[in-house]
Amino acid sequence: MSRPATRSEFPQGTAHAVATRIPCSLLVGTRHGVFFVELGITGFPKAGKTTLFNLLTSSEASTDKFAKSTEAHIGIARVPDRRLSALKELYQPKKFTPATVKYVDIPGVEKGHGADDLNLVQLKEVDALVHVVRAFDDPEILHPEGSVDTIRDIASFDLELVFADLELVERRVEKLEQSKKRTLTEAEKLELALLEEVVRPALEKEQPLRGLDLDEDDEKRLRGFQLLSAKPLLLVINVAEESLACSSPGSLGIETGAATELVVMSLPIEMEIAQLPPEEQRDFLTELGLTEPSLERTIQASYRLLGRISFFTVGEDEVRAWTIRRETPARRAAGAIHSDLERGFIRAEVVLWEELLDAGTLGACRETGTLRIEGKDYLVQDGEIVHVRFNV
Repeated sequence: MSRPATRSEFPQGTAHAVATRIPCSLLVGTRHGVFFVELGITGFPKAGKTTLFNLLTSSEASTDKFAKSTEAHIGIARVPDRRLSALKELYQPKKFTPATVKYVDIPGVEKGHGADDLNLVQLKEVDALVHVVRAFDDPEILHPEGSVDTIRDIASFDLELVFADLELVERRVEKLEQSKKRTLTEAEKLELALLEEVVRPALEKEQPLRGLDLDEDDEKRLRGFQLLSAKPLLLVINVAEESLACSSPGSLGIETGAATELVVMSLPIEMEIAQLPPEEQRDFLTELGLTEPSLERTIQASYRLLGRISFFTVGEDEVRAWTIRRETPARRAAGAIHSDLERGFIRAEVVLWEELLDAGTLGACRETGTLRIEGKDYLVQDGEIVHVRFNV
């Protein structure tokens, strides 16, 4: 790889050939902060957390409703994407690799025990939280509060996150105050001011930190603490089957605030649907008044919440999706495939997935002018095929 690759070395329709020239042992992903999506599933006991985890990751973790789970479960969900599936049909590749999302199923948190029950080690690294909220009655398992109230439970769980964060912030402020005996660094002074003047007052007012309006520098400082109430939040409202067709955020009276997404589903019936053949799934969903299964709705909401998009590489060897943050420059996006592509980036050949399907081949896209040449600062768009030219 000592010279730029020429067009003749990459036959028509092998946009992924650039990456596949790198030894497979080097293609193991690295957590770059933009290329992986990881969410922690949490909430109060018996809300359906592990059922959602099983649904998303095709796992078989125990969901005994009379037993309390004490272990975290980790699984990977393949991201359903009709665009990628259409490209697979076009290329009939040897390998097909959808994007993936990592989910961590955290044991339920008892009300009033947030700081003790929350698995801070497991939740520290997740990009966002998935709060599963019970919105169904079950005569066999009474709600701990004596009644089902989704709005109350959403507020109560936020309060558990706030209390856990406040405990951590107070410890950090105390440590910095003690350090005043020596001269604080400029970074420590800015950190202390942020915690004392902005973060702690918000927490003392029982306000989740995800709603704070911070500048870029303060956001970076706060991110280092991995505070739970600052993480984006996906609310999954688990309703009874008979309520699914008529349930919506409006009908449930739920208002989503900053950095919050919401999905309504009935997890038991969704599990049944997931086990049916695709054609039967469509009929069942139609009967329930749904256009797509919860797996797709939940993952799409996860991507929106975190500002993620997918771009594709295509060829006879492999059709693959790559996850990046929205508004990622082409050179940085190339690093999602491999760091060498980012380091030696020359240019990117880009075409929208629909235009490739219409044309049939990348060669035809070149002839029609839909295959564009873009530089390192071009912002890659959702659903684009990106062919990287590089030299290292």
